Amino acid sequence: MKNTKAVTTRIKKGDEVIVISGADADPERPRRVIAVYPKTGRVLVEGINVARRAYRKNADSTYPQGGIHDKTMPIHISNVMLADPKDGGATRVGVRVEQKDGKTIRTRYAKASGTDFKN
Repeated sequence: MKNTKAVTTRIKKGDEVIVISGADADPERPRRVIAVYPKTGRVLVEGINVARRAYRKNADSTYPQGGIHDKTMPIHISNVMLADPKDGGATRVGVRVEQKDGKTIRTRYAKASGTDFKN
């Protein structure tokens, strides 16, 4: 039986990430995260792991005319690292916990440079 526990991740939709391993690895070019799937521990990254898929003709589908189209497939979350907002390189992520007006605020920051990520 597969483990169905969700993976805790510090990567969010819209973040800039760098693919560090796999066939599409490119440490120089940051890419945008399209979606995060915590239950499977995968992320959908723009332009990475693109597969060709054949669709049948179907008036109700996304491609009513059918044909062969490209589809972005998810990759494992361990294959990406967040891009540092300061210099664009790959960095680990830390979380600062602060108290403001009785509320707990969690802020993600780059461990390499100390700069905060946009939330």
